[in-house]
Amino acid sequence: MGAPSETGAEGGATVSGGETVGDVAYARIRADILFGQRAPGERLRLDEASRRYGVSVGTMRELLNRLASEGLVVAEAQRGFEVAPASAAEFREIAALRQLLEGHALALSFATGDLDWEARVVAAHHKLAVTEHRMLTRTDSDPTLVRQCDRAFHQALTSACGSRVLLETLGSIHDRYLRYLSLAAIFRGEQSIQEHADLLACALARDAERATRILKVHIDSCLDYALADGPPAWASGPAVPDHAPSARDVAARTKSVRATRRR
Repeated sequence: MGAPSETGAEGGATVSGGETVGDVAYARIRADILFGQRAPGERLRLDEASRRYGVSVGTMRELLNRLASEGLVVAEAQRGFEVAPASAAEFREIAALRQLLEGHALALSFATGDLDWEARVVAAHHKLAVTEHRMLTRTDSDPTLVRQCDRAFHQALTSACGSRVLLETLGSIHDRYLRYLSLAAIFRGEQSIQEHADLLACALARDAERATRILKVHIDSCLDYALADGPPAWASGPAVPDHAPSARDVAARTKSVRATRRR
C-alpha cells in the first residue's frame, strides 16, 4: 500500500470511506508495530515517519502521542519517540490479563449468544482453520494473515458478552498480545489448530467452563513456546521462522521451559 498524499496540514483530508489521511497513517503505523515491522526500541524520527506514512510532521507527532497513550510508543522529552520496549515479564503480564478478561467474556458470551453469534463464530473459525492449514503445509505462509484471523476468531467468541467496555479493554489487550506473537514469530502448528477447534466446539455446546480451561492452555502454551530458549532475542526485533513447527518441536520447547521453571 503506497503512502497517501496529504492535502491538509493536519491530515484532515478525506481519502475514502470517510477516513482521513491521518486515520490511514495511524492505522498503518499501528499495524507495523503490532505485526513486528517496527522493532522494540526503534527510534521513530518525525521527519522519516512523516514521509513514510504520508502526513505532515505535526500530524505524525499527534499520531505518535496517540500511540503512546496506548502503550505502543514511548515519548521522551529529549529523545523523541521510540517503539515501546518488549520483555518476557510484560508478555507474562499481558497474557495473564488476557486470560482473566477473555475467560470472563467467554462465559458471558456463551450465556447470551444467539444463532447469529454462532454463525459469526463458525465463519471466523473456518477462515482461521484454512489459513492455519496453509501455514502448516507451507502452501501459503502468511503469518500476518494467520494472526489477523486468530484475533478475529477470539473476537467472535466474545462478541456476545454484552459489555462494550469489556470488549474495548479486551481488544486493547489482544492487540498488545498480538504484538508479542508477531515478535516471537509464534505458530504452534497442529497444537494451536486443535485448541481453536476445541474452542469452537465449546462455543457451540455453550460449555464455558471447558472453554476457559482450553483458553488457559492455549495462552500458557504460547508463553512456553516463546520463552523456551531463555532470554528472548525477539525483545530487540522480530524473530523470523522459516517453517511451521511439528508437534514434536512444540512439545520439546514446552517441556524445556517447564523444566527450567521447576529449577
